[in-house]
Amino acid sequence: MSYALLFSGQGTQHPAMLPWLADDAIVRGMCVRLGVGDWRRALADPEWAERNSNAQMLLTSLALAAWGQLAPMVPPPAAVAGYSVGELAAFSAAGVIDPGAAVALAPQRAEAMDRCAAHAPGGLLAVSGLPEQRLEQLRTEAGLELAIRNGNASMVLGGPVAALDEAERMALAAGAQCTRLRVNVASHTPWMREAAESFFQTLAKVPFSAPRVVLFSNTGDRMRDANSARTALTAQIAQTVRWDECMENIMARQVRCVLEVGPGQALARMWNQRYPTVPARACDDFRSAAAIAAWLNSHSDR
Repeated sequence: MSYALLFSGQGTQHPAMLPWLADDAIVRGMCVRLGVGDWRRALADPEWAERNSNAQMLLTSLALAAWGQLAPMVPPPAAVAGYSVGELAAFSAAGVIDPGAAVALAPQRAEAMDRCAAHAPGGLLAVSGLPEQRLEQLRTEAGLELAIRNGNASMVLGGPVAALDEAERMALAAGAQCTRLRVNVASHTPWMREAAESFFQTLAKVPFSAPRVVLFSNTGDRMRDANSARTALTAQIAQTVRWDECMENIMARQVRCVLEVGPGQALARMWNQRYPTVPARACDDFRSAAAIAAWLNSHSDR
């Protein structure tokens, strides 16, 4: 079997996510850290769910719990990548950092970003349906930065709230599809530079190892050693996420299928649109870990 793991980013968390997930030690520890008795009930409150510190802790913990419960049923993946904050779980799944360390880093990453946002409030806007040149023109006119590059006709813009409002108005008038992401920071843009510098100091105290499986970062590069992995986790906070390149690198590994670990189906959907001959599914599509393993195994002899 040759498959890739993609770990979801922030913004699609919902109370019914990962319906098969068991209440294990990681999940219970997460609830204690977040001060909630039932994380699904907590997610039903949009204000709580969209709070940066809550979301990053929850997504990292649940992704690692999900992978920990699934991993004993399947062979190691051929490639791993994570989208935005999903990199914490991805790097842990690849053996770069301990799961406990990844969970502990999530709120520290969020805190560093929130400090930046306190004096420069911002957010993210997904825009698609326009030619790449027009999208770039719109970004420049609105005074935004390219936060995430998903493909030629799909990008996520980041920056101050007022600039996002103007970009959304212009994009809709031009016939684009727009979605304001459920985040309150201008992730992956220069507005987060201080957060990246702060997080680098945090990561300097954390043991890192070389990846045990093929690991690609949001910078578009393959991680081969501990130092490059530490640098990549820092850089992506204030630099463009090159997800299109991540997908290209994974496809080059000639995987037979792709599994998204996390909430929703956004990454699986992007993959299927780009590479329709290599199927992708999301953990949210299944009712049990055994069903996920069976789907992965069904592609082992193709």
